[in-house]
Amino acid sequence: MGVTSTSMLPSRPTLRRFTRPEYDRLVALGFFRQERIELLHGTIVRMSPIGPPHRDVVDRLNELLLPRLIGRARVSIQQPFAAWDDSEPEPDVSVIPLGDYSVDHPQRAHLIIEVADSSLEEDRELEARLYAASGVPEYWIVNLVQHVVEIHTEPMKGAYGRVRRAKASETIAPGAFPDVPINVADLLP
Repeated sequence: MGVTSTSMLPSRPTLRRFTRPEYDRLVALGFFRQERIELLHGTIVRMSPIGPPHRDVVDRLNELLLPRLIGRARVSIQQPFAAWDDSEPEPDVSVIPLGDYSVDHPQRAHLIIEVADSSLEEDRELEARLYAASGVPEYWIVNLVQHVVEIHTEPMKGAYGRVRRAKASETIAPGAFPDVPINVADLLP
């Protein structure tokens, strides 16, 4: 008595992943009220705290993009994006098509922008794959570590086929809105 057979032990615990509808329901029921979280590949992930340089760049992006895109696209700041059935990230900035998003989060974007310092590797790997797989045609990372903007384009098979690094001396523009130039130096603290 008291001897446990190894055949009775579970082989390995399996994670139970959430879908977007399940996650949205938990949020609607008031779970996670005081937490900064997002759903990535079925897993609820805590978001990094936002420091002053990060916040400053997000505010600058909003000031630069919003007035020039009124009536052409929506500029959303740190709002949910319905990436896949199991992912709902909250990018720093998303430029989305005009539309009614009162029932569901946007599933398309012209451009998504993340501001990265401590989250740089996650933004380059996990987030880039997620946005590419979701068909987002252009993804920028304002890289506060190396003082550049990484421009990811040509999404295919869960990856971006082209990545370009724009330096502070350069001017960039979203592919969907080439008439909206932005000086990279204006984004960097």
